[in-house]
Amino acid sequence: METRPVPPLPLRFSSCWRLLLLLSVLRVCVSSVLECPPTCSCSSTEIHCNKSHQGSFFPLLALHETGVDAGNNGTHSTSISDLFQNITSIHIENWLGLQTVQEVDMALYTGIQRLTIMNCNLRTIQSRAFAQNPHLRYINLSKNPLSTLSWQLFQNLQLIDLRLEGVVFNCSCEIRWIQLWQQRGEAGLHNQQLFCNTGFSQIPLPLLNISHCDVPEISVTHSSLTVNEGDRVTITCNGSGVPVPDVDWKVNSLHSISTQQATQFPPHVHSLTLTLFNVSRDDNLSLLPCTTENIVGMSNTTVHLSVQFPPTIVRFENPEKWHDTCMMFIVRGQPLPTVRFFYRDVELQQNDYIRMEAEVYRDSLEGCLIFKNPTHHNNGNYTLEARNVLGVATKMVDAHFMGAPFDGDYVEFVHPTAHSPVSPSLTP
Repeated sequence: METRPVPPLPLRFSSCWRLLLLLSVLRVCVSSVLECPPTCSCSSTEIHCNKSHQGSFFPLLALHETGVDAGNNGTHSTSISDLFQNITSIHIENWLGLQTVQEVDMALYTGIQRLTIMNCNLRTIQSRAFAQNPHLRYINLSKNPLSTLSWQLFQNLQLIDLRLEGVVFNCSCEIRWIQLWQQRGEAGLHNQQLFCNTGFSQIPLPLLNISHCDVPEISVTHSSLTVNEGDRVTITCNGSGVPVPDVDWKVNSLHSISTQQATQFPPHVHSLTLTLFNVSRDDNLSLLPCTTENIVGMSNTTVHLSVQFPPTIVRFENPEKWHDTCMMFIVRGQPLPTVRFFYRDVELQQNDYIRMEAEVYRDSLEGCLIFKNPTHHNNGNYTLEARNVLGVATKMVDAHFMGAPFDGDYVEFVHPTAHSPVSPSLTP
């Protein structure tokens, strides 16, 4: 497992102080501009620092008051966070005092796309330094005394180009991932001549030969599961490799109660057993992702979960006049229910004047029982029946389309299904 050195106390206090400063800057709501850091040139989208500088802090735009109160005269005030977010490129070169990049350094530059830290004295990049920079596509770390670098820095980025020329790493398992990226042609690394230090000499990175150092393999006990609502289910995810990988079920969004139990199987297997209790129908058709990772890389897989439950009628509404007249309905169930409609206890048959239109969304059937030019003859009780192998659900609506065209007692002679062949089993 990768070890991360604990920064000295002054550095940690400095990080806290800078974080508090950034938070206080974000609270400012006045008409302000951001001053360019010393020895740098700036535009609204770029910070360019290529003059020799001994400062140890990452360049941070400084707040400069204009003396205008936007609240008094209506002057438009751009938020400080927006000004930082507009920065898309940062270029730092020849800053020999810059040794560390921390998460707090990059946190405000949420719109950054290009980052160059070149020919500085950069030795450490914190593990979450780019956690707030999802748009970062180009990173140049050339000519820095980095001895190692973790792939996990970049795992949530869609990198197009990662420049590492002139960086001489220690030959170790920790940089095996760079060799693999070169072989796969990822992030432009295959076009770069990279070297590592064996302790005696420098060798080209493609010649690095380290045994027992590779991307972990992953397997699960089930690739798909079909269970009934309320069941208890257990699935195991295995990660194997050297170094022994970590394993994680990413199931925080599930509605079902879950627990995870880790087990080590010597020499190189790490297992994580996921147990779901009282499985919820709201987890039907969910994907259960499992990942395994070590310092070389990551593997992942997913388990498809199908939760069977009896039908429920979520909605069955009174008629509404749209282009035609619609009695809207939503039914849920797994397997997806078939539906039938009844008028005064007699099953309806579809025809040109009464039909069903519906669409399937996951485990729901959503649609309308549509009437074309209904009259008072169509008034009465309508029943929706939804059925699957686990049960039946029904709901009745007393529908009123229009009043009779004359006063007095009325005997209905025309049944709404008399001229029609909705079918014995309506399906979308």
